[in-house]
Amino acid sequence: MDLGELDRDSTSRCRLNSPVPAVCRKEPCVLGVDEAGRGPVLGPMVYAICYCPLSRLAHLEALKVADSKTLSESERDRLFVKMEEDGDFVGWALDVLSPNLISTSMLGRVKYNLNSLSHDTATGLVQYALDQGVKVAQVFVDTVGPPETYQERLQGRFPGIEVTVKAKADALYPVVSAASICAKVARDQAVKNWHFVEKLQDLDADYGSGYPNDPKTKAWLRKHVEPVFGFPQFVRFSWRTAQSILEKEAEGVLWEDSPTGDQEGSGRIMSYFSKGPRTHPHLPHRYFQERGLESATTF
Repeated sequence: MDLGELDRDSTSRCRLNSPVPAVCRKEPCVLGVDEAGRGPVLGPMVYAICYCPLSRLAHLEALKVADSKTLSESERDRLFVKMEEDGDFVGWALDVLSPNLISTSMLGRVKYNLNSLSHDTATGLVQYALDQGVKVAQVFVDTVGPPETYQERLQGRFPGIEVTVKAKADALYPVVSAASICAKVARDQAVKNWHFVEKLQDLDADYGSGYPNDPKTKAWLRKHVEPVFGFPQFVRFSWRTAQSILEKEAEGVLWEDSPTGDQEGSGRIMSYFSKGPRTHPHLPHRYFQERGLESATTF
């Protein structure tokens, strides 16, 4: 699985896909939708679809695919390779959403919450399969939010397709299990091989599970917060855990239109450029390194 596009630009999203099996353009197909990495504060969220002809569904079930959360990493990798080998009747596609895209969407002037982002991404992947000529007849989706509302929305978007949205669909329908494996394999690879453009000092690769309540993850966030520029692009800075650490560890900012009563401690950000001892003795941020900028002590 080549995630080179994400390495080149870790601020947006990238789409990957297998070749479309010829039989999937001729016969009615079943398609499953699932995601990996919705909850973590670190790394991307990956949405995946997997599809095959209804006439070959038993062959997909024979691979013994299961909910990716119940499988070890090696088992997921083995099953993904097996699906690749069966590319004459199994196809897949992924949408990898970077942490930066997720956070900027959620914190933009026009709010775009995670549920809406998830729904739109899933819808986009189903449409992508149709645009590639896949004869989609049935769609099974692991729900985000109330399944009835989600199913009604998808059914309205794709009136000619039988849509089923269920909680725990990845454990109920093999084609959704297959999609969950594709998504998890991609996320694991993206996290393991993440390209840190920030050139972090003493980068710690042990960040725990990546979930907000994991003490190791919290410790990693505290270690790698930059006092002015915040977190690396690996972090979803819109998560409450990340915001709390920013409030405690980063420098305060005084905006020009802030009320007078909010100015207590307003000189803190200037200490970032001073020669005195610092609370955060980090290397200069890459913004300064790339531009050859240094603090001026004399004029």
